Amino acid sequence: MLDEGTPLFVQIAEQLADDVADGTLVEGDRVPSTNELAAFYRINPATAAKGINTLIDEGLLEKRRGLGMFVAMGARERLLADRRKQFAEQYLDPMLIEAKRLGIDTDTLVSLIRGSSHITGGGTTP
Repeated sequence: MLDEGTPLFVQIAEQLADDVADGTLVEGDRVPSTNELAAFYRINPATAAKGINTLIDEGLLEKRRGLGMFVAMGARERLLADRRKQFAEQYLDPMLIEAKRLGIDTDTLVSLIRGSSHITGGGTTP
């Protein structure tokens, strides 16, 4: 899972966030400790802690004194809302701009998204 192109703590945070997003970890679930993550990924515990602290700062995880780290209430909804916004900004906005530039109307664009492979033209542009 770990690659050399991204800092290890970022990869740890992303993996845990992905687990929250896809429901592998649900609200109230205990997440692995820094020592458990460090042992599993064979990394420094401080690096694992930095990844966990990133998610605490984002409000996705919460620390329970003497018990460990847990998925915060509402974490999945906040995470999905943030990811939907990023998705729209990264993919949809540029696609709509290019569709308009190419004269692709809304109906044709919807057809293309649904899997149609031809452009018919006409109608209003997005």
